[in-house]
Amino acid sequence: MPALSVDPDQFAPSIAEDPSGPLIPMVVSLTFPGMDRGAHELQESFTRIAFDAVRWAGGRPRLVDSAAPSAPGHAELLAAARGIVFLGGGDVAGACYGYAGPPPANEYGVDQRADEFCIAEIRAAVARDIPTLAICRGSQLLGVAFGGTLIPDIENWPLHRGNDPLFIDEEVRLEPDSEIARILGRTEVTVRNGHHQAVATVGPELRVTARAHDGIIEGTEHRTARWVVGMQWHPEEPRAHTADRSLIFGELVARAGATQ
Repeated sequence: MPALSVDPDQFAPSIAEDPSGPLIPMVVSLTFPGMDRGAHELQESFTRIAFDAVRWAGGRPRLVDSAAPSAPGHAELLAAARGIVFLGGGDVAGACYGYAGPPPANEYGVDQRADEFCIAEIRAAVARDIPTLAICRGSQLLGVAFGGTLIPDIENWPLHRGNDPLFIDEEVRLEPDSEIARILGRTEVTVRNGHHQAVATVGPELRVTARAHDGIIEGTEHRTARWVVGMQWHPEEPRAHTADRSLIFGELVARAGATQ
């Protein structure tokens, strides 16, 4: 059975958004190898919630489908961006971070072309110093983009994901001087998580800002760029803390507005 694909039409520009708000591309793969009905529903729901969160904060979200990186209009959108979001999806190809071992037992959705597109756009966004929010897969790609590696498959996974449902509450500790701790106003948060890969090591341009109780890296930020924040967890998950979601996406939009 061919992989399903999320309908892009539902993410078209909205008359409800602020016409003067900052333009914010939302980079996400609307399909990936092996996307089944459950993955399709998750990708559609999470993407819609993220779009809504950006609009409610005053931004103008625009879809960039990383599964179709050469689609008409992508280059123009990215060039005009005042902020950018990299959302979740399938696993990151091991070749992107030097992993040469056997395929991870739980590997799914690998699309190396999409990975390479995202890595290039992350580097371009940071080079332009535009506010960048990287979530889940996006956070992993942020790490890889700056010389880091990933854990291909977390061995002791129960803290980080469930079976049914996949997404669970997880306690995460934030570095007191981190940007994410400043945004949320505390150093311990309960987040919605459902991952089996994670950042293993970070390159010198990034710093670790959040960890799970078992030490797994859950957040990073760029050391010198104006505002580049990566989080392994999902503020756009339907049962995530709505006030925290508003704070995170609100800060992104505020920062993006300040770049105009």
